Amino acid sequence: MTEPLFLAPLEDPQVGTAVVLSGSEGHHAADVRRIKVGEIIWISDGNGTAVRGPVSSTEKGSITIAVDEVLRSPQRAVRYVAVQALPKGDRAELAVEMLTELGIDEIVPWQASRSVVRWSSERAERGLTRWRASAREAAKQSRRFRVPTVSMPMTTAELALRIKQTAATIVLHETATTPLAALDLPSEGEVMFIVGPEGGLSEDEVATFAAAGAQVALIADAVLRTSTAGVVALAQLQALAARD
Repeated sequence: MTEPLFLAPLEDPQVGTAVVLSGSEGHHAADVRRIKVGEIIWISDGNGTAVRGPVSSTEKGSITIAVDEVLRSPQRAVRYVAVQALPKGDRAELAVEMLTELGIDEIVPWQASRSVVRWSSERAERGLTRWRASAREAAKQSRRFRVPTVSMPMTTAELALRIKQTAATIVLHETATTPLAALDLPSEGEVMFIVGPEGGLSEDEVATFAAAGAQVALIADAVLRTSTAGVVALAQLQALAARD
């Protein structure tokens, strides 16, 4: 049986000490999962640190573990950011889950001109809550010690400004002639990639991003779904970085 991971704040954890899991995660562990004394679990702070150890006691809504190991996920030289155009239905959560499983650092919702979904201020709040919950659950499922940041939605103009601050930005487009593997990618810094909506990127959007310094690249010989394209791009970027 896979040892479960839960998320909770950790303050300078040390081997031999005890950590109490309470709140919603403690309730889930003690009352829903019914974790028993002696079972081994992980607790991560979501920022790269985790502890592992056996459950020493349980109460209603909380459990305590004896820390046998303290583990830390090292910071990578490259920070990957996915700009995800708002997709329809549950494809948003699917994209967030898969990107998290692969180790994305940040996800930026984007209201593209051809996005079918439109976020009003109230809907944006609900959408961000869902995306962030999906990221947390995916991090737990995949045993990642870092939960990616899900940022506030950005407009096309705001993205153009952010492009100037990155080490590299790639626009994923099915009509591009340059494959992702042919790009000169940085070995450190922020690498951002932009995923269009179901209706595709508009010419104006591509032109705006290119004028800001983004490169347009091809990642497949077919048109991928908006919930799939970012995952394929991230996997390729990670493979290319590992090869260098």
